[in-house]
Amino acid sequence: MVRELVLGNGSMLVNFDRFLNMRDLYYPYIGWENHILGRRNSIGVWVDGKFSWTDDGNWHIQLKYLSDTLVTDCRAVNKNLGVDLSLNSAVHFRSNIFLQRVTVKNLARDKREIRLFFTHDFSIDGSEVGDTALYDPTLQAVYHYKRNRYFLINGRVNHQGIYQYATGTKRFGGAEGTWRDAEDGILEQNPIAQGSVDSTISFRMFLEPHQEQELYYWIVVGDNFHAVREGNYYVLKNTPQLLLRKTENYWRTWVNKHSRQFGDLPETVKKLYKLSLLVVRTQTDANGAIIAANDTDILHYGRDHYSYMWPRDGALVALGMDAAGYPELTRNFFKFCERVLTEGGYLLHKYNPDGSVGSSWHPWVNGGRVQLPIQEDETALVLFALWHHYLKERDFEFIESLYKPLIRKAANFMVDFRDLKTGLPLPSYDLWEERQGIFTFTASAVYGGLMAAASIADLYGDQYLVDRYRGAAEEVKQGILKHLYSEEYGRFLRGVYMDPDGNLIPDSTPESSIYGIFAFGVLPADDARVVSSMKAIREALWVKTDVGGIARYRDDYYFRNSDDIDRVPGNPWFICTLWLAEWYIQCAKKKEDLEPAKKLILWAANYAMEAGMLPEQLHPFTGEPQSVAPLTWSHSTFVLTVERYVAKLNELQ
Repeated sequence: MVRELVLGNGSMLVNFDRFLNMRDLYYPYIGWENHILGRRNSIGVWVDGKFSWTDDGNWHIQLKYLSDTLVTDCRAVNKNLGVDLSLNSAVHFRSNIFLQRVTVKNLARDKREIRLFFTHDFSIDGSEVGDTALYDPTLQAVYHYKRNRYFLINGRVNHQGIYQYATGTKRFGGAEGTWRDAEDGILEQNPIAQGSVDSTISFRMFLEPHQEQELYYWIVVGDNFHAVREGNYYVLKNTPQLLLRKTENYWRTWVNKHSRQFGDLPETVKKLYKLSLLVVRTQTDANGAIIAANDTDILHYGRDHYSYMWPRDGALVALGMDAAGYPELTRNFFKFCERVLTEGGYLLHKYNPDGSVGSSWHPWVNGGRVQLPIQEDETALVLFALWHHYLKERDFEFIESLYKPLIRKAANFMVDFRDLKTGLPLPSYDLWEERQGIFTFTASAVYGGLMAAASIADLYGDQYLVDRYRGAAEEVKQGILKHLYSEEYGRFLRGVYMDPDGNLIPDSTPESSIYGIFAFGVLPADDARVVSSMKAIREALWVKTDVGGIARYRDDYYFRNSDDIDRVPGNPWFICTLWLAEWYIQCAKKKEDLEPAKKLILWAANYAMEAGMLPEQLHPFTGEPQSVAPLTWSHSTFVLTVERYVAKLNELQ
């Protein structure tokens, strides 16, 4: 199940599903460690001898955020119980504290006792082994801990703390967990458990007919008992009401730090644009890693996740965030890339949030031949994005700090990692990480990266390097035009493959990523070869259902939902559809020419999930989210497309 709500502050990230279950809690890095692992921290209600969890199908749930914030504004109504819940949840903008206000309304005509239950199914440090859960009577709070990870859970309703508690064994020896103990409305109050454990706490209130009352609940996260106790004291001293209000104000100020005009784009686009900025912020670690996605349900598909920093995703996300005016995020990303760059000057497949190398399926040897297990576009795109960062910020000292350790090393690698005969980059893996060859997208990114490096070298008067990088870029460009454009098809190829004799074998598969030809500056968007290529992409990859949208490439297998390739070449992806919008924007000569781009921007906004999350892709017949959600790259591409649309509209007007 995709994540409908995300809350974070750069070192703590919390995800919820559509039933208000907390499904992921990451700390101390965004994306690592996950202390819930996709299990459920749930909410239940007991009243008049009846019990209901919010995910049992008896609740009508509405999901959204308070305007321009990372504070949720959700509602859950159970007519059978006669209970109405309004929930405002947040991660404190500075401290690692999850805060929740639950306003409980009694819909019945009688005065009633209502009890709320909160479960805690932690797998601390990603493992159920060796956890401890205990009740602390001195603070009237529940702890979960293991080694240097501590979680303190507490709350208040009408100045009263936890009513009842239970700790116990879960999923071991026939024990289901303390959540089962809750369903009769009474908790057994076992004070401590160790091993594979969970806990449940309850609060109670007495409400007159149609009366409502506020309950405050919080989880403090830290590295020791002292830290979480101090955090608990901080909440009690300042009050959770005040901390929620300050968090709301912080994010509203952050997302509105620039005065923005949205031209003729409607309010739905404006709201999604701002929410996208906030979502990207939640997925960006304080140490610089921009994480692709943190939806752990993808584990059921491939036994791995998206909680990695792909330099490709990160660079293109940075491009969007710089365009929107948030260089404080992107500077840390570029410093992260400088720290993890190899001695050889290239970036590897992906990285964990702490900078260690992530898992990979790219081999170091192929057919008995040694190879670099890289996607070269990832190295190139970092330089391309870095140059655009400089053009936006003109921070010469920041660029200077990266000039030798990152920019020159990476650029020299790209110059050398080329085929002398064609001028093109040597084979590497494509941006989708599926095949090895020489691809139009990769070659275009290398061209853009080398031209960026040349422009930066020019700032320092390093004429030798300017000539070296621009000369190599021109050779790459000529290689693209000679070997990657097909006169037969009248468009650019996805790529070519080099056989053992050095011959190039064309791959004519229609491929959305050839947008890189104009995006990275090889040719202008209105060049006849680009125009014919993008028109062919639009025709071949548009999903011909009521959903629409552009697929990655023809016959895409990833999360396939149909074998009718002519009608459904693949699932529609947000980024690929917005790439087409970007082409329309760049080609526009008058305001009316922007109409196709506007329609695609509205398409993306229309298919956002209820609270505004953008997934990776959509089901081609239902429009339901597929793969992970939210995908950071989808949100940043939406931001960048809107920025470029408004800039072009202003230019034409």
